[in-house]
Amino acid sequence: MQTTHRIVTGDARDLDLPDESVELVVTSPPYPMIEMWDDIFAALDPEIGAALDAEDGDRAFELMHDVLDSVWAEVQRVLVPGGIAAINVGDATRNVDRFRQYPNAAEITSRFQDHGFDALPDVLWRKPANSGAKFMGSGMIPPNAYPTLEHESILLFRNGERRSFPAGADRRYESAYFWEERNRWFSDLWTDVRGTTQDLDEGVRDRSGAFPVEIPLRLLRMFSVYGDTVLDPFWGTGTTSLAAMLTGRNSVGYERDPELRAAFDQRIDDIVSQSRVRARERLDRHAEWVDRQHEAGVNLEYEAEHYDTPVKTNQERRIRLYTVDAVEETADGYTATHQPYDP
Repeated sequence: MQTTHRIVTGDARDLDLPDESVELVVTSPPYPMIEMWDDIFAALDPEIGAALDAEDGDRAFELMHDVLDSVWAEVQRVLVPGGIAAINVGDATRNVDRFRQYPNAAEITSRFQDHGFDALPDVLWRKPANSGAKFMGSGMIPPNAYPTLEHESILLFRNGERRSFPAGADRRYESAYFWEERNRWFSDLWTDVRGTTQDLDEGVRDRSGAFPVEIPLRLLRMFSVYGDTVLDPFWGTGTTSLAAMLTGRNSVGYERDPELRAAFDQRIDDIVSQSRVRARERLDRHAEWVDRQHEAGVNLEYEAEHYDTPVKTNQERRIRLYTVDAVEETADGYTATHQPYDP
């Protein structure tokens, strides 16, 4: 199996992609009203800078979401019927005219629904928090302290009716996940995902706001199949493309800052060995779960076809893991060659 990973230096408000050409969107956009992204938003719409200078937080918030909304319109156009859009975003707290929270997750949900998407149950993932800053505001004296934001949201939207597949589609059944993975991944609260551990220069990390690779890894396995194409309109340092390589999906990323491409080159240096480690870890975790079932006296009825292990359901029998065999740079990105994982 071979996958392609295209990287476009350009503006995602005008995607050069055909209608209904991607199966999944996974992205983490700049968060409106988070100060580190003020300059990016103001460069796209000078009225945003004027609103911030005038201390008009409501106006700045609305204009920032107008910028993002142009991208969401393109996402709706290029996503296949039944395709999923997964948007990782955090709310913002800020003192512009007065201190308050700016509800980015609620605003993006409203905008997606205006574009005809169906909102699905979302996921909260908890970020590491600085325990020394747990209390903000007046500290120990009521009533003017406030909670710290220790989570972000993964908003999930479906483009119309559920996606359909031909009967017996091999790649769909090979893309299955294990029973225990489903139970963990499809919870609406992820407490086992930690903040980014990427080895990025401080300036690059500040400009990209990179999210943990575990997030797009899960989302790609949950909402796409081998050979699908995933789009990230806010590519950053390429976390979504990295996850696509590791999971045997194609990817397209749009990024306005061409300097961030170099960081991605470094991140895929060890992807061949990294993919084997991750495949081995998935099977090892499944083996540990199987052992616990046996200890509890639970009989697993089915056997996996490609691995020497029992599985819980018939749908898991054809599950097959792939690893990266080689990556080659192309004129507009990369190609990756994948092979079935042989323990």
